[in-house]
Amino acid sequence: MYNKNTDDDDDNNNNQQLQTDRTIRNNKPDIIIRDNEEGTCVLIDVAISGDRNVIKKEAEKILKYKDLTIEIQRIWNVKTMVIPVIIGATGTISKSFRKYVSNIPGKHEVKELQKTAIFGTAHVLRKVLM
Repeated sequence: MYNKNTDDDDDNNNNQQLQTDRTIRNNKPDIIIRDNEEGTCVLIDVAISGDRNVIKKEAEKILKYKDLTIEIQRIWNVKTMVIPVIIGATGTISKSFRKYVSNIPGKHEVKELQKTAIFGTAHVLRKVLM
C-alpha cells in the first residue's frame, strides 16, 4: 500500500492481502493508494485482456472488489473507488478507460499504456513463434 501523504510504502510486498475485520475473498488489488488529507483510497487492478473482453473484464474487476471497497470505507472512514486499468492485447481500450485513468494520481499517457500492452503481446508472440 502506498500512503500518498508520507511517500512511504507501508508494504513492499506485491500481492499482499489487505487486513480487514471480516473475511473478504478478494482483498488483493494490484495497487492501493491512500490519501489521508483528501480522505480517499483508490484500489487499482491492472490486466491485459483479449480485445473482445475489455469491457467485460472492467465490469468483473469493479464487482470483484465491491466488498473490499465497502469494508475499507467502514474501517478507514475514507471514500474508496475501484479503478480497473484494462487494455486489450493489441491496445484496445473501452470508452470509459480515459475517465478511469484520469482518477489515478499523477500523469498518465494513454498511448504509452497502449504501446506497452502491444510490446508485451509482441514479446510473447516472438517467444512462441521462434
